[in-house]
Amino acid sequence: MGETQVKTAHPKGLWVLFGTEMWERFNFYGMRALLTLFLVNSLLMKEEEASLIYGGFLGLCYLTPMLGGFIADRYLGNRNCILLGGLLMAIGQMLLFTSGSVFESNLGLAKTIMYTALGVIVFGNGFFKPNISSMVGSLYPKQEKTKLDTAFTIFYMGINIGAFLGQSICPLLGDVKDAGGIRDIHAFRWGFMAASAAMLIGTVLFYFLKNKYVVSPEGRPLGGLPSKNVAEDFEEGEAQTANFSGKSLTIAGLAFIALGFFFHYVVGQNLIYTLIYSSGLSLAGLIISDTSLTKVERDRIFVIYIVSFFIIFFWAAFEQAGSSLTFIADNQTDRHFFGYNMPPSMVQIFNGMFVVVMAVPFSILWDFLRARDKEPISPVKLAAGLVIISISFFMIATQVSYIGTTGLLLVKWLILLYFLNTCAELCLSPIGLSLVGKLSPKRFASLLYGVFFLSNASGYALGGTLGSILPATGDKFAKAKELGIDLHAVLNKTITPTAEQLALLDKHQISAQNPIFAGFEIHNLNEFFMVFVVLTGVAAVLLFALTPLLKKMMHGVR
Repeated sequence: MGETQVKTAHPKGLWVLFGTEMWERFNFYGMRALLTLFLVNSLLMKEEEASLIYGGFLGLCYLTPMLGGFIADRYLGNRNCILLGGLLMAIGQMLLFTSGSVFESNLGLAKTIMYTALGVIVFGNGFFKPNISSMVGSLYPKQEKTKLDTAFTIFYMGINIGAFLGQSICPLLGDVKDAGGIRDIHAFRWGFMAASAAMLIGTVLFYFLKNKYVVSPEGRPLGGLPSKNVAEDFEEGEAQTANFSGKSLTIAGLAFIALGFFFHYVVGQNLIYTLIYSSGLSLAGLIISDTSLTKVERDRIFVIYIVSFFIIFFWAAFEQAGSSLTFIADNQTDRHFFGYNMPPSMVQIFNGMFVVVMAVPFSILWDFLRARDKEPISPVKLAAGLVIISISFFMIATQVSYIGTTGLLLVKWLILLYFLNTCAELCLSPIGLSLVGKLSPKRFASLLYGVFFLSNASGYALGGTLGSILPATGDKFAKAKELGIDLHAVLNKTITPTAEQLALLDKHQISAQNPIFAGFEIHNLNEFFMVFVVLTGVAAVLLFALTPLLKKMMHGVR
């Protein structure tokens, strides 16, 4: 009896990791819901600038896991890195609390503290993130690796319960407007304070439970110091350490510099975005140059790269949640939901909520199809995710074309958008994570998770760039009218504004020209959303076309 029980239940360690990750996501998503609104309202930045900072911050959060994964694999081990990362993130949130307390008396200082805070959070996240995902896989014995899709879906639910709590509690404390709709710009800090507390809880729980539950199937502690690894930690017959020659390291370094010049000077990206794009590409090149790789291993790694490239377009669209979609929710949406007027930063909550509701049905769906041998291979699931997100943005594009600059978007359309985005995300994110786990050789597992997260980072950076081309929303036209300026006429270049009028618009953070993207002028919200429809739609078609080739290159992995 005891035997069968052991085989069906998930190890208790999964719940410890689930809990730690849940509190970490509470902290991250709670803060993320407030960040752009805090930058615009308290630190008086333009929406465009806030979108770029937001995209850069998120991107860097997925860039530092490379470093964290490397340090864990070589020096500190997973556990120490998780504890270090958790403490750094809690400190970062307290710094944001400080920034939200001093901005009135000293705006310059508040901005400096805000940048420092984001920097500390970025490093904390880098130590935390790769190490928790890679431990999930190690909890299971070899013959139960098929359980990983389900394990990651459960783990993913933990992430989203945390996100849901963070996105409801932090906005309630931090995104506060009075009856007249006037925002309390001092309240943001309480949201940051709550995020800091959540992170501390998660770190302390992990510290006390790790030795008892976070263990391998044979009962050895997982994620200890790498110098204490034993042979059983590796697959049979595979090389235990990566083998990079000095030559390949030099080439990767030079490639990084060359790509940096290209992205910064030719494409015109800022330094943070340049760093994200060039490190992703040079790292990918470095891994593939390893001399110990077999042909099968190399093919499988290429599949990870191809999939990672397509995932960039998904996240660029998906991550509009924290920038352009939050600004639209704030400025041009009727947010009454069953009689409750939601804070704009809380509209994002539906994503986390739908994941919690839909994660189990999705994993049942995959199990059902698998039992009948009809389960699509991973790249097909990913392409389906891209199709769904393309449809969701097409729906919003159609809706905003009806409302013009004076109408309000009904919040139900944003909720439906988040529902479709969540279905897309469930076809993509846990499947992508488990695909990396199945395809990567053990000695590269953390590094390849790093590459996978780098594709997320590039997606966020691209999302920040795209979010910053959001054209003027209804509130800008109304404000300009109050100031006695016809913004329509200014944007359509039918009148030339005076120097005084330009200064007035700038003071109220209103741009006097339409944004330009890839040489096209974006005139209205409909055109803005169509950019995402085209990007994700084309990516989906290409990925479907590549599926037969990818299937061959995966050499039997589903």
